[in-house]
Amino acid sequence: MSGAQHLVQAVATLKQVVAGISPSQLSAPTPCAEFDVRGLINHLLFWGPSFEAAARGELVPAPAEVVDRTTGDWAKVLLSQLDRIAHAWSAPDAWTGETHMGGPTRYPSDLVGGLITVEYTVHAWDLTRAADTEATWSTDTLGHTLAEVTRTAAKGREMGAYGPEVPIPDDSPLLDKIVAKTGRNPRWRP
Repeated sequence: MSGAQHLVQAVATLKQVVAGISPSQLSAPTPCAEFDVRGLINHLLFWGPSFEAAARGELVPAPAEVVDRTTGDWAKVLLSQLDRIAHAWSAPDAWTGETHMGGPTRYPSDLVGGLITVEYTVHAWDLTRAADTEATWSTDTLGHTLAEVTRTAAKGREMGAYGPEVPIPDDSPLLDKIVAKTGRNPRWRP
């Protein structure tokens, strides 16, 4: 599978999870320490336009003001946004050259696409734990995501996006290995 196919699969899993979240779960804690479910949904909506634009090599800075985007039909808005991101990153040109990731610095496009795949995989897991739901995960995409997070974990920690890696047994499931590399405890429960 290509990087684009893995990103599309990560989006599909995240969409499955988002579609199952009820408004009553918005205040539930998540394994992502700085966000409850509402905060994590807002985070996804906040960065979505920048991630979509990045596929085209365009710079769409993240909004300067953080606002609550979970009013109205936030799930419909997020699901539509995720569809646009998957479509934009499905273009072969999205994975070549350099692009932006919400700021003026340019990065290799395949690195940005890989980071988005990690972002969506990990946040889908965060939301399944917070909402006590299940999701369908592609084993191929999890293997790809583990390789991506392993490649970028040091930089992610340097940027403050990841915490220290949580030690887990070598024979742990792929998804546990991914979230542990980002500083999350795979055994986390609300």
